[in-house]
Amino acid sequence: MAKKIAMFTGGGDCPGLNPVIRAITRKGLQLGYEIIGVRNGWKGMIDRDTIALDRDAVAGIVHRGGTILGTSRTNPRKIEGAVDKIFRNFKDLGLEALIAIGGDDTLGVAHDLFTKGLNTIGVPKTIDNDLAGTDYTFGFDTAVNIAMEAIDRLHTTAESHQRVLVVEIMGRHAGWIALHAGMAGGADYILVPEFSIDLNEVARTIRKRHETGTTFSIIAVAEGFKIAGKDITSTQELDAFGHVRLGGIGEQVANTLEKITGYETRHVVLGHTQRGGSPTAFDRVLGTRLGLKAVELIHQGQFGKMVALRGTQIVALDIDTVTKPKLVTQSLYDEAKVFFG
Repeated sequence: MAKKIAMFTGGGDCPGLNPVIRAITRKGLQLGYEIIGVRNGWKGMIDRDTIALDRDAVAGIVHRGGTILGTSRTNPRKIEGAVDKIFRNFKDLGLEALIAIGGDDTLGVAHDLFTKGLNTIGVPKTIDNDLAGTDYTFGFDTAVNIAMEAIDRLHTTAESHQRVLVVEIMGRHAGWIALHAGMAGGADYILVPEFSIDLNEVARTIRKRHETGTTFSIIAVAEGFKIAGKDITSTQELDAFGHVRLGGIGEQVANTLEKITGYETRHVVLGHTQRGGSPTAFDRVLGTRLGLKAVELIHQGQFGKMVALRGTQIVALDIDTVTKPKLVTQSLYDEAKVFFG
């Protein structure tokens, strides 16, 4: 009887998830495993909501965004009896291993369960690119390109109307998307969570541009940028992992800059468009390579690991590596600051 591998996708959806699912399925079948898909993240492992995956099930999905398995932000540690159910379902399904594809929250649970005896493997996923141990996460390149294209388009309307436009970009703890998209799109200032910037300084930069004949400006701001040391939130409710729902920083920055400068200022929230749609070639290939490596680790009996990109190589690290955030460094931000103004 063939050994069984199960996988699920947890947390926010992300371009590149389906290439991971496809790679795990194809590689697993090649090595003689039976492949099981778990629907809707940890929730599916609690409810034992599964489907069989074969070549036909994953055919033609490499170019699709989202995840064919569905996802959720379920935290088993917050649900009474959920961890016991996961262990029971793991055993009843006859699994050799469970592959958790997700961010720090999802993989944090996978690490906890590994320490309790569950054979888990992690595949790091987030458009924010803020997971330690891996140089890049799939989904990031797609998100950057979407945000960059938006900034490109906003340049023409900002110039036509002689406006300041503030673009709110995803990034709760780290400003990687805002930094890369802002640099690539020619933003005139980039605001990220890692560094505190007085908006009066931004206003001076805008005024200087206007005084020297450039009567429009583009400001890229990550959603996690803080004003007076505080997060800007759309609600005080917390999700299953204790996170507040961020929202409104673009509007606040725009209103403040207009008040200081007197220049007409509008804001644009890119929101979930950054995580939707077809993944770039880079994200498809990266997701594929990570999925292949995950199955190889299972075949080698190496559990409690996560796969990661280091340079051009896919390597195995301890799964708890992701518990340390990867933030924008001062040196990288200094490179971007050369183009402010």
